[in-house]
Amino acid sequence: MVDITIKKRSQTDAVVTQRKFFKKTARGKVIKVLRERYLRDDVPCGIQDCQACQGPGMLPSAGESAHPSFSTGHFVLPDTNVFLSQMDLMESNLFSPPTILLQTVLDEVRHRSLPLYNRLKALAKADDKRIWIFYNEYRSETAIIREEGETPNDRNDRGIRKATSWYQSHLPRGRSASPSHQPKVVLLTDDAANRRKAEAEGLAASSVRRYVEGMKDATQLLDVLVSVGDDAIEPTRAVAARSALYSEYLPTATVLAGVKSGQLHQGHFNANAYNYLEGSVNVPAFAKPILLVGRENMNRAVNGDVVAVEVFDETEWKAPADEVIDQESTLKNDDAEDSEEEGEGEEVLGQEKKALRSDEKARPPSEKQPTGRVVGIIKRNWRAYVCHIDTASLSTTLPTSLSQQTVFATPVSRLLPRIRLRTRQAPQLLAQKILVTIDRWPATARYPEGHFVRALGRAESKDAEQESLLLEFDVPYRPFGRAILACLPVEGEGWVVPPKSAAAPEWRDREDLRGLTICSIDPPGCQDIDDALHARQLPNGNIEAGVHIADVSHFVLPDNPMDSEAAARGTTVYLVDKRIDMLPSLLGTNLCSLRPHVERLAFSVIWELSPDAEIVNVRFTKSVIASKAAFTYDEAQLRKDDVHMRDELTQSIRLLNSLAIKLKAGRMAAGALNLASPEVKIHLDSSESSDPIEVEQKELRETNSLVEEFMLLANISVAKKIQDTFPQTAVLRRHLPPPRTNFEKLQDILKKRKGMTLDVSSSGALAASLDKCIDPKEPAFNTLVRIMATRCMLSAEYFCSGSVSRDTFGHYGLATPIYTHFTSPIRRYADVLAHRQLAASIAHAPLHPSLHSKSHVERVLDVVNRRHRMAQMAGRASVEFYVGLALKARGEREQGLVQEEAFVIRTFRNGLNVFVFKLGIEGLVMFKREIKFDVDNYTVTIPAELTGKSDATIAVFDKVTVNIEIEKDKNTQRGKVKMTLAKPVDSRNL
Repeated sequence: MVDITIKKRSQTDAVVTQRKFFKKTARGKVIKVLRERYLRDDVPCGIQDCQACQGPGMLPSAGESAHPSFSTGHFVLPDTNVFLSQMDLMESNLFSPPTILLQTVLDEVRHRSLPLYNRLKALAKADDKRIWIFYNEYRSETAIIREEGETPNDRNDRGIRKATSWYQSHLPRGRSASPSHQPKVVLLTDDAANRRKAEAEGLAASSVRRYVEGMKDATQLLDVLVSVGDDAIEPTRAVAARSALYSEYLPTATVLAGVKSGQLHQGHFNANAYNYLEGSVNVPAFAKPILLVGRENMNRAVNGDVVAVEVFDETEWKAPADEVIDQESTLKNDDAEDSEEEGEGEEVLGQEKKALRSDEKARPPSEKQPTGRVVGIIKRNWRAYVCHIDTASLSTTLPTSLSQQTVFATPVSRLLPRIRLRTRQAPQLLAQKILVTIDRWPATARYPEGHFVRALGRAESKDAEQESLLLEFDVPYRPFGRAILACLPVEGEGWVVPPKSAAAPEWRDREDLRGLTICSIDPPGCQDIDDALHARQLPNGNIEAGVHIADVSHFVLPDNPMDSEAAARGTTVYLVDKRIDMLPSLLGTNLCSLRPHVERLAFSVIWELSPDAEIVNVRFTKSVIASKAAFTYDEAQLRKDDVHMRDELTQSIRLLNSLAIKLKAGRMAAGALNLASPEVKIHLDSSESSDPIEVEQKELRETNSLVEEFMLLANISVAKKIQDTFPQTAVLRRHLPPPRTNFEKLQDILKKRKGMTLDVSSSGALAASLDKCIDPKEPAFNTLVRIMATRCMLSAEYFCSGSVSRDTFGHYGLATPIYTHFTSPIRRYADVLAHRQLAASIAHAPLHPSLHSKSHVERVLDVVNRRHRMAQMAGRASVEFYVGLALKARGEREQGLVQEEAFVIRTFRNGLNVFVFKLGIEGLVMFKREIKFDVDNYTVTIPAELTGKSDATIAVFDKVTVNIEIEKDKNTQRGKVKMTLAKPVDSRNL
């Protein structure tokens, strides 16, 4: 029998191996948590060929010797603040010293900033970086406990220094070099006190700036550094002496208490694309958004920030501006260096106040809404922004100049303020797209201060424009890493569904549907075919119809690297000439794509329907299918319409179409909305050049509606099933009814300009009203009204069923009480989650524990909702960019201005907003001369003395002809669409 000796641990050891902290519960109760920490002495250091550890390693044994200050080699060990404030530097391709990342640092970053923590995790896995995560909290020689009276920050700093000291003493034991040739471990910190303590303990320590200054690529890397502490952009004497331009923010505790008591209101700050001196915040307490007028009241808020707002007395409430106030033209003479000449800054402020005062005359009292000011920032939305250098802000444009200049970076988005930054590369960066991050915005500065991250390429070059578009909308586009690709089937392209047998796991609990006449109907060139359909007549007179969806969840297993990456990406992003996939292409375009004549795994929803399309029953099953054909919408339409074709596939399509017509009629009768959005098709020169040659409106056919109706039916059926099975965590999608105030402007315009009434009391009433908005003289008028009505709607969103009340589950636009997304798992992560829940609900596979957690599902869906919105905006921006290229090419071919018909959709005191139907784009027609503006009747009148004839009155909904040209901006060197009126008047001289 084996002798077992039990030794009692000493009290001092117990203290080191136990972690104690206090936690506040949701009900406000404070509890003490005691956790046991098991220490060990075999946690590897990560250095290659270390004789002392003999564990895995990826850091070179001699470190990095290229830095002049550490010629014998070195490793860097950054503290937490380096990753919190200098992440752009750490991610730079020019910065790649062997790096030791401590567990203490990783945990502290996670607690301080989840977005930065996610970036840090991705950085640690990057193939082009040499980063080793050292679990110092679990190594017996480096684990520490917090001492009496020591702050958590001081405890972490001491732990970082102890780990640095351990590494420095560990290196000689791990390699046989002489002491004079041993590499150093350099503590990288911008905390001066921490540096002094480290140096007093005999450790090598350096500030980030001092370390970077000694590097080979110092010129480029110094621009990437965040302006913090003593390194911030130095104000001139005039600025330093100037009083604050903005009010200081209230303390965080005061802000939170004010929001809780209802004295302050919390919401997202939305900048105005037409007027940079105006913003708004939507809050539940008011039907209309809170209006913020002027820089002082917006108080340094940036679009997307979560802000706390103080509402003014009702006597100060105002209506939104009816004038376009452009930042670039108003501030074109402002100086980035904040010139010390007396009164220059005041001149700009005076211009802004004049613009605000002049607009007050045109504001009708009937449109007043609450006004207020930002008194605190609850959460910043700052990130890297795509910008260009303002040529006028440079003190010298000599390409050989390496002097540091303070310049303006103007963001591509009109919703963002100009950013002030210091750079030595300003002349080289002219006419380039660059990435800039905001660092801070002091109360004494008119503009936020930031730093240069990297150049993207020349403006107007296709590669630079596409990358800047992805960055602008925060679309993850990095290639899939090794760990993700390792999750794919080892057979790769050679994977096939194995022969049917009881032993094959792929066939477990699957129906063999290979004999069914199944086909897919998709847009031309579709490679990721994730849905297919079938229909057949049953002996009892009913019809069997089935929707078969690619079984993505068979390949994407919960909580592995591929699943985590798909959750982070949220959706596939479709641009005009490329696709940014959510999943590796092996799955999306091959193994999960329901190609014709290939056996594929599927998840099927099969209904028995009456001839009137009423559901008799529905069942859900995992299946194996073999699609018989892959049609485009046009091919399926031609096949359906050809009376000579009577084969089984054609009969199936006709059967599906007859059911789809009845399903749609039922939805419309229930109050579903038939809305519209401007969709155009861009014809490319070739797949290789991707040059656009023509733009046309997309034509929708009956077969489009066929597919749509059955996808909707499948989504509704799945939603009911997973909600019944998992009432607390079902992944659903809803579309909340829009506030009636959203339609007030459109209702007033329709009534005054067309004598039409828009009833918004319900989705059914709105649908009926939209059907009546018809102008016999203008067939496109109804579509235009539907587009404008769509913009009054709220966005649909994914949600966790246990997180909201049951009466808010409904989808307003579809007029259904419950809905989800199930039919596109190749390109939407929400669908993958729905597949897992449906599989568990039919007892095919147990549900992963994470999908039993309401908080986990909420977190995942927050990301998915954001990614979905960004993907939509990126797709629209890509279309706009290619429309611009097509217009430019067309203008060159026709050797003149391109003219198109457009509809006026908004009037301003100094311009018109028009919509060009054929191209699916909007544009501003600006008037520099004084015109008459009737705010109540939505008209502008150009007086006879300007037209040379009689007065010309233009109103909302009027059809006009516009000149469209691509004008090269002298400042950005980038082409932008410029519109002027051609008819009823030529506005080029107005």
